[in-house]
Amino acid sequence: MKSHPCLLLIGLLLPPAAWAHGEAHGAAKAAVTISIEQHPWGRQGDPKKATRTVRVTMSDAMRFDPAQLTLERGETVTFVVHNAGKLMHEFVIGTPAALQEHAELMKRHPSMEHDEPYMAHVAPGKSQRITWTFDQPGEFLAGCLVAGHWEAGMKARFHVKEPNP
Repeated sequence: MKSHPCLLLIGLLLPPAAWAHGEAHGAAKAAVTISIEQHPWGRQGDPKKATRTVRVTMSDAMRFDPAQLTLERGETVTFVVHNAGKLMHEFVIGTPAALQEHAELMKRHPSMEHDEPYMAHVAPGKSQRITWTFDQPGEFLAGCLVAGHWEAGMKARFHVKEPNP
């Protein structure tokens, strides 16, 4: 069988990855970009630098478990947020005022999409991860801002204190 010269030329001009079948074995995954945006309640954390993992369960009883957490300023926490209910739930970190404002916005726009590093919109039976660095001392919350859930008390409290000397 004789090859056509143009086909040979095209094959030589293709990048080496195009020669392989499917995805390259062991191909590197795209690097995750970590936002440097500062918020009054902290900033997105690097999962590789997390000093603690906290498993949070959300329920249709409109509660988070645990409902309170004490952290040290500078601590990076990975939250593994699991929705154990049958309803959609969220885990959104912020100040009480910012979360109240967002809850009001959610009432007016219930299908609003979320794509911030301090928010997890979790379907029933699913889990998501958020890694957050609490670099400011103070009282912060996580809340479910699905319409009616915030008002029903679906909140967790974070007390961020200065580290012990």
